[in-house]
Amino acid sequence: QVQVVESGGGVVQAGGSLRLSCSVSGNTFGRYLMAWFRQAPGKEREFVVRIAWDYTTDYTDSVKGRFTISRDNPKNTVYLQMNSLKPEDTAVYFCAVRPSPSYTKAESMAEATYGYWGQGTQVTVSS
Repeated sequence: QVQVVESGGGVVQAGGSLRLSCSVSGNTFGRYLMAWFRQAPGKEREFVVRIAWDYTTDYTDSVKGRFTISRDNPKNTVYLQMNSLKPEDTAVYFCAVRPSPSYTKAESMAEATYGYWGQGTQVTVSS
């Protein structure tokens, strides 16, 4: 069983920054596919970014150039640095884990690919 715990959410003004953290249990974290999804009020959960075991990344278009995902394998932690935040970034942000390193690029951006999720952390961007 993999446990996932997010932290770092909060309230920030437009143009500000936040850093989210996601701590994960497990002895083979370095092989995990990690991702962030978000769910805005009244909307479905959507893919934001993912980072693979080889540090390759994919971002959704709306956050490119503003968000950066990184991973610290010795600490079993993934980070999401969010800069130039906009009101439309307001959402609950979820960290997701796929322990298996086998997947396609399309799969890596799909909710169903991920078997473990955190409880979510609220990010609110005021205008």
